[in-house]
Amino acid sequence: MPLDRDLLDAVKELDSHDLRRLHILTRAQLEREGALSGPEPKVSLRSQMIRCGKPGCTKCPHGPYWYAYWSEGGRRKSRYVGRLLEQDSPS
Repeated sequence: MPLDRDLLDAVKELDSHDLRRLHILTRAQLEREGALSGPEPKVSLRSQMIRCGKPGCTKCPHGPYWYAYWSEGGRRKSRYVGRLLEQDSPS
């Protein structure tokens, strides 16, 4: 189930203190549900320029769009994070 856009926008506006509090809350919830069976995966964020594939597009590539990458069960996984402001990009 995709996350609500308003929720995502609200999270993007949180400062580092509130983000840490949210992290603690979500980790506790996951532990209660038994969803954390091992160490947290190392997640890296990457910005990518994406080609849309439309034949007449003159603005390709589009972006940057942010993707999260991690390993799970020996396989590399990725998830679209969204379009973030460049000044908020991770180092």
